[in-house]
Amino acid sequence: MDGRGPSLAYESKTEWLRGGGESGDVVMSSRVRVARNLVGFPFVSRCKRTDKQQVLDVCRSRVLAAGLAPSILFFDLQGTGKFERSLLAERQLISRQHAKGKAGCVCGGGPDEPRGVAVGVPTERLSVMVNEEDHLRIQVMCAGLALREAWEQLDEADDRIEGGLTYAFSPRFGYLTACPTNVGTGVRFSVMLHLPALRMRGQIDKVRRAAGDLSLAVRGFFGEGSEALGDFYQISNQTTLGKSESMIMHELEHEILPGVIEYERAERAALVSKRRGSLTDTIGRAIGVLRHAKLMAVDESMQLLSMVRLGVVTGLVRGVSEGEANHLMLLTQPAHLQHTVGRELTQDQRRVERATLMRQALAGAECSS
Repeated sequence: MDGRGPSLAYESKTEWLRGGGESGDVVMSSRVRVARNLVGFPFVSRCKRTDKQQVLDVCRSRVLAAGLAPSILFFDLQGTGKFERSLLAERQLISRQHAKGKAGCVCGGGPDEPRGVAVGVPTERLSVMVNEEDHLRIQVMCAGLALREAWEQLDEADDRIEGGLTYAFSPRFGYLTACPTNVGTGVRFSVMLHLPALRMRGQIDKVRRAAGDLSLAVRGFFGEGSEALGDFYQISNQTTLGKSESMIMHELEHEILPGVIEYERAERAALVSKRRGSLTDTIGRAIGVLRHAKLMAVDESMQLLSMVRLGVVTGLVRGVSEGEANHLMLLTQPAHLQHTVGRELTQDQRRVERATLMRQALAGAECSS
């Protein structure tokens, strides 16, 4: 395992967008993340630059030696270009704040802040952020509804890392974290849901209210601080203190998410059976725009691809698979689009190339009547 000069296969499908998995028609991906801090160092927001560098060096050494995956790539982000940092953020291997070097920094931070990320390849299921809001943010992402599978892999990785480091831990409060809402287990369970039927039937606000009543957070495609793109929503727990990891996971996986999943499926079935003509017209128009537009913004492409994906999972669209539709949502993002084209593009050029990509990728897509 070599952390020098890493490079991912950015043209390949990342784990959380490969399609399939349990309840994969509604649940695109499951993610589990834990926040950890090291004894002997201030929290990241209070660290001097020398402290951050020392934390980075210590964590890099331990993560590369811990045997977390068949192969680990380590990116020292302060020495990684803006373009590649954007690629990592679009693949959700780092947060957008971590890409900029501003996570948890009261002083504002910047791209030269000592920080890094380790990525398990080739699956990209595992990533370990160093000096984000906490010294360590360990996450595992899986396709479909797979919180238990993700948790088991993360728990093993967490144990392996802790085997060579000492975490800040209180017998009374649990793991100590930079944000009080993470104190305790330090764990966040989240799922990425595709809810186009609930949005089309005007039911999304009900889901938001219900989630709030259950102390759950509802966020957009790129997590905290982002808006919903293409009817994709992340739902996660907000409680980390007073409940065990298994209790939090059980509530989400067996008591909360099944209701949301069945609600979306019921609304999809209602659309297919009672408003089939209107639904196929909407999906057909989306395919038509994607196949013939000359200019396209990222928000528009995400919304249109949402309709294509709805058509695929309901059996109304032929000529494109669920995994291909998912992957196009990644390729339409600015950094991946430029990587696909092979050069840096202006915003206007991206609109042209995005439309070209969609025309080519969906040339064989058709919606049944």
